[in-house]
This record gives sequence, structure tokens and C-alpha cells, in this order.
Amino acid sequence: MKKIEAIIKPFKLEEVKEALSELGIEGMTVTEVKGFGRQKGHTEIYRGSEYTVDFLPKIKIEIVLNDDLVDNASNAIVKAAKTGKIGDGKIFISTVEEAIRIRTEETGDKAV
Repeated sequence: MKKIEAIIKPFKLEEVKEALSELGIEGMTVTEVKGFGRQKGHTEIYRGSEYTVDFLPKIKIEIVLNDDLVDNASNAIVKAAKTGKIGDGKIFISTVEEAIRIRTEETGDKAV
């Protein structure tokens, strides 16, 4: 099993969700996060004072799935989330050793 963590722009969430749904991937966890990378934030003026906004709003999607779906899922996320501009985000893929469904106590692939 693998875990995909994708950090994307907030307005791309629906497109990514639809792309994953087309692959048959239904379950995901979505979190509103803030961060910055090469984008470095921007400056704004509030009540006459200029200040720097370092952390920009992003969406973090977490999905755990079988190994055979990882390539298709990551490609779908890239296609749906890409704008071609700085700040499009990143995808991280890591190995999951075990999964347990609490309700049924199923483990492994059956729990996903």
C-alpha cells in the first residue's frame, strides 16, 4: 500500500476529486493548510501598512491505495491540478506498512 499526499491550490480541489473519482478512487482526506515554497508569498497593504503574507492557503489531499493504482492516481492529480504557474504544489508518495478499518477490524488492502 502507498500513501499519496498532494499539496494543491484550493480552487483545483474539485477537478482533482473528479479525476480521482474517474479512476474509482472514492476515499480521501482533505485538509486546509498553509505553506510556501518558491512562491515566497506576497505583500499586501492593510490599513495603510504594508506587510508580507508568507504562508499561502493550500489544500492537502491524503489517499491510501493499492500499489497498482499509484501511478494512475498521481498522473491524474498532476493533470487536474496543474496550471503551469508557480505554486501548483507537490505530490509525495510513501509506503504504508499497515491499515486497519476500526469498524470491522479488517487489515491490509481490505481495510483500504
